[in-house]
Amino acid sequence: MATEATSDSGERDDLAGDQVDRSQRWKALAVCLVAGGMTLLDVSIVNVALPSIREGLGAGDRTIQWVVAGYSLAFGVMLVPAGRLGDARSRRQVFIAGVVLFTLASAACGAAQSSLWIALARIVQGFGGGMITPQTSGFIQNLFKGKERGRAFGLFGMSIGVSTAIGPLLGGLLVQLGGADFGWRLVFYVNAPIGVILVLLALKWLPSVPRGPKQSLDPVGVVLFGIAVLLVLLPVVEGEQGAPLSQRPWWLLGVAAAVLVAFYAWERWWASRARETLVELSLAKVRSYVFGITLGTLYFAGFTSLFIIVTLYLQSGLGYSALQAGATQMPFAVGSAVAAYVAGRLVNRFGRALVVVGLILVAVGLVLVDIVVPLVEGDVGLKLAPFLLLAGLGSGMVISPNVTLALDEVDNTKAGAGGGLLQTAQRMGSAVGVAVVLAQFFDEVAATRGDYGEAISRSLHTTVGLVVVALLIGLVDLLRRRTGGDHEPEHRGAPHPHGHGGAHAA
Repeated sequence: MATEATSDSGERDDLAGDQVDRSQRWKALAVCLVAGGMTLLDVSIVNVALPSIREGLGAGDRTIQWVVAGYSLAFGVMLVPAGRLGDARSRRQVFIAGVVLFTLASAACGAAQSSLWIALARIVQGFGGGMITPQTSGFIQNLFKGKERGRAFGLFGMSIGVSTAIGPLLGGLLVQLGGADFGWRLVFYVNAPIGVILVLLALKWLPSVPRGPKQSLDPVGVVLFGIAVLLVLLPVVEGEQGAPLSQRPWWLLGVAAAVLVAFYAWERWWASRARETLVELSLAKVRSYVFGITLGTLYFAGFTSLFIIVTLYLQSGLGYSALQAGATQMPFAVGSAVAAYVAGRLVNRFGRALVVVGLILVAVGLVLVDIVVPLVEGDVGLKLAPFLLLAGLGSGMVISPNVTLALDEVDNTKAGAGGGLLQTAQRMGSAVGVAVVLAQFFDEVAATRGDYGEAISRSLHTTVGLVVVALLIGLVDLLRRRTGGDHEPEHRGAPHPHGHGGAHAA
């Protein structure tokens, strides 16, 4: 839907990118990546603090579940609306508002005096995180072009991999430093000074774009989409840890499907009135975006659960401390960080082939972990390190290149909403994958009367299966690109003129 307002906005975004000098662009990216990494850390860092929170606040299982689930729900619901708000108004203002909200909510979590207090604060914290994340991909789209964009997305992918993998280690370290009473509060308080610094640096380094013609924020679409995402995630996060999947309220998915149909009908009608929609429906015609979002969702469904089941296996099965279990996953984090940085420089040259090779490395690394676990005794974490490093190297070649390729043909004026939808799908994939894999893990523990080796093996089968399906999607897309199925060169070094990509060209 190429309205006059959209066109003007696209020209303003390109102008902003051209007028910001190179050093400031990278400073702006650094602010975005630190903020984004902070929001991702709070997904995994809290897990190791849950026992201390339970004891310190006298929280029951239900409340503890919502300390984790409330953040994920709010985060997932906010991504697309926040991305759209950044596109339509001011990406800089939405980013700063998200950091402020996240920081205040983190302080409230640390100061919590009851289980209800911390659960509600975590929901607010999730809203703040969901406001920050889509602005990062939006800023990258607007400020960088060609090879620089690939490098920027490479650093973005590196921050995702490192933040996800290092969370348990950092959480274990903070809990140990703060002790049983204050350690879990330190997990949240550490965000406060970082947030204050980020706001000051954002005011100084993030570029501001003059506001153009007013655009519709599609409030009805926001409500319908938020309800649909909530209904999809609720069955996943509602189940108690270890409870069978059959006990979850899966009937809500049927309601979610009906709401999504209503959402699609509304978006079509709203677009027919020449109004800007929450989700750019023409993204469904951008094949690179469709393949990217599908592959990303499947991959996140598979690899995210790896850290949880490895931690459970080491802590509950082998008696490792939280700090030791977190340290075991460092090879994955290091491999992911290095590979993501290098892949960002290579994605414009190798394109989808880079992602395919990465998926193969991840699958091989996880299969080797599955083979080795029953065979090793003593120093298990150290002996798993080479295989986790291999999987981490592969992961770094998947996440950031896939984001680059998925958004490559998306109109810059839709960068926030497109990136938000991509990350929403990944978050939902992560939530569903973790729920399924954890249920399998605990089912096997119960069936084998505490054989955690068998439990991690069964869980890894599902994880590898999801990665292999993502690999098949990548191979299909690679073949499509090689045979000219998109009628464009496979590796475009720069966006379309004036930043308009496949969203309008498709």
